[in-house]
Amino acid sequence: MKIQFLDAASPSSARLVVRFVNQDAVPADLEPVLAEGAKLSRFAGKTGQVFDGFVERGGATVRAVLAGIGGPDAADRSAAIERAAAAVTARFLTSGEEAIAFDLTGAGFSAEDAVAALTGAELRSWTWTKYRTTLKDEQKVSLTSLDLVGAPEGTEALWAVEKGVAEGVAFTRELVTEPANTIYPESFVERCQARMEGSGLVIRVLDDAEMAVLGMGALLGVAQGSVRPARLLIMEWNGGAEGDKPVAFVGKGVTFDTGGISLKQPGGMEDMKWDMGGAGAVAGAMLALAKRKAKANVVGLCGLVENMPDGNAQRPGDVVTTMSGQTVEVINTDAEGRLVMCDVLTYAQQTYDPVRILDVATLTGAILISLAHEYAGLFTNDDDLAADLDAAGNASGDKVWRMPMGAAYDKQLDSAIADMKNVGTRFGGSIAAAQYLLRFIDKGRPWAHLDIAGMAWADKPGATWGKGATGYGVRLLDRLIRDTAEG
Repeated sequence: MKIQFLDAASPSSARLVVRFVNQDAVPADLEPVLAEGAKLSRFAGKTGQVFDGFVERGGATVRAVLAGIGGPDAADRSAAIERAAAAVTARFLTSGEEAIAFDLTGAGFSAEDAVAALTGAELRSWTWTKYRTTLKDEQKVSLTSLDLVGAPEGTEALWAVEKGVAEGVAFTRELVTEPANTIYPESFVERCQARMEGSGLVIRVLDDAEMAVLGMGALLGVAQGSVRPARLLIMEWNGGAEGDKPVAFVGKGVTFDTGGISLKQPGGMEDMKWDMGGAGAVAGAMLALAKRKAKANVVGLCGLVENMPDGNAQRPGDVVTTMSGQTVEVINTDAEGRLVMCDVLTYAQQTYDPVRILDVATLTGAILISLAHEYAGLFTNDDDLAADLDAAGNASGDKVWRMPMGAAYDKQLDSAIADMKNVGTRFGGSIAAAQYLLRFIDKGRPWAHLDIAGMAWADKPGATWGKGATGYGVRLLDRLIRDTAEG
């Protein structure tokens, strides 16, 4: 949305005016008809509650809105404000109103609170109607601008930073939403190059021939059944001290996953366009870091392939040699993400020697059985990194839940003819996948794996997103860098 900052409401400002209200504290200066209407509607100012009505102010008809932000002493006031602003935005997104004003006069907001309101509105206003050609007028997005009235000092400067994170979330949603005939390995790279031009990110791309020279047999084995060539996208942000080792983010980018020869059931297969949600999150996070000029060195790597059941596709029982030199017996070609990730993890460590390495992947359906759509699964070899990610998840709203790992699960991967299999038993599937990835992590290197299969896409709207791509992971990774890698 177009956002402008105003000292006071004016005749040219929006007629849709929002006031944020603490729980059980409806403003005493409300017009009687509004106050009575709020009471009859049982509006109490609880977080996310919205009430609106029409009143006459200064000779003009105004659509006055009350948005509840919960108790004034809430543990996370900014999160409540963000949720309230998102709820208001969702309500009026297709209402016919073109502009909305958040009137913060006398609200007691800090600059951080004001930015939380802007963030909620910006995130919830994102829609993707590129392919919708027959929408009725009442279905089209009308709300395109926001006036922030009476914002406290420092809000504009803070928003200039924070809007970069919102842009990163939006970019991730765009990548995840696009269909697989539009976003495939080559076009994913091209979309990132176009979007990141001038951002300060250094972008490098390896093609399948270059990856073959490096010995990435696992990644290329997945890609060999597709007419779409594989790509490794590398995005470097050097905002920290020169010579400091970076934090590395690795994203799974299976732009469409049929399961390969181990073909998936047709029901729901169309959803597999978002099996690149991890790569999308990494790309969005790197854009966010660049946009807000993060004072840290970070590298993002996306392994990009398409998994198809062509006559040239790898077969169950094939053995591939990874970049690490370890061999893998491919039991199930639908366990392809870990084959892609292991080679990129090896490349990231050998090339950048990162202080920490995190991978993000829509890796297993099993994680949904464990955590549904409430948390991403967190697997790690480092307690400090686990604590940092948990704190970042709570602060950003991209929540994580630590899952167990151990030798007993690792034994599931033992193979009779290779160093390992790519799957274990049907029990503990998400844990076995994490144990597989751990085999490619250098001893002593802090590593975390985020299984986001339940979080990248939503079948119903959430607090700050509509149905579809959520943009999960961008804010989590950004918060982790803020809290642990920036001075």
